[in-house]
Amino acid sequence: MVNSAPSEEETRTRARTRRAILEAAVQVLGENSAAPLSQVARAAGVARSTLQRYFPERADLTNALGEYADELITEAMQRARTTEGTGLEAFVRLVPEYFALQKVVMLAFGQEEDLTEGSEEECGEADLALTALIERGHADGSIDPAISASWMQQFLWAGLYSGWSYVNTGEASAYEALNLCVLSLEKVAANPAANGGRG
Repeated sequence: MVNSAPSEEETRTRARTRRAILEAAVQVLGENSAAPLSQVARAAGVARSTLQRYFPERADLTNALGEYADELITEAMQRARTTEGTGLEAFVRLVPEYFALQKVVMLAFGQEEDLTEGSEEECGEADLALTALIERGHADGSIDPAISASWMQQFLWAGLYSGWSYVNTGEASAYEALNLCVLSLEKVAANPAANGGRG
């Protein structure tokens, strides 16, 4: 008997179920990376057997979280409307969008060195869009031309990591840390020549 291809509705249902599992994994494993997958299944509202059909081994789920993080980063880039306004305006809109991704980014990529490492060959869609944003800021004069796109990208993730860590110390709320993160990153990126020579 020949198996028919899944219908469009079946494909959408599978995509929704997969995303629900990944969202649950971010919440559960973000709180406790050693939590059993049965807890992830419960949080997703699916049976453990269903989770195993999508992710047979824990490593499969862990690897998928990296892809999911990339998806969310790309979606954040789109929400920030990075092709609109000056490069600096777009950059400032992007920081809060990225800041909100703490759990999935930390779960998928781990420590600060993992967030900032990478080569040109490894650049994804969001990395290329961020490079284009910074280069546009150079061209329109809003972003300091002395700050290269690759350095600004490294500094962005280092700044986000610092903001997330600051919240974990209990010294600041997420809202306060976000405001400090935006302020600090904007000061670094801004072209002093476009602000009357002030940094």
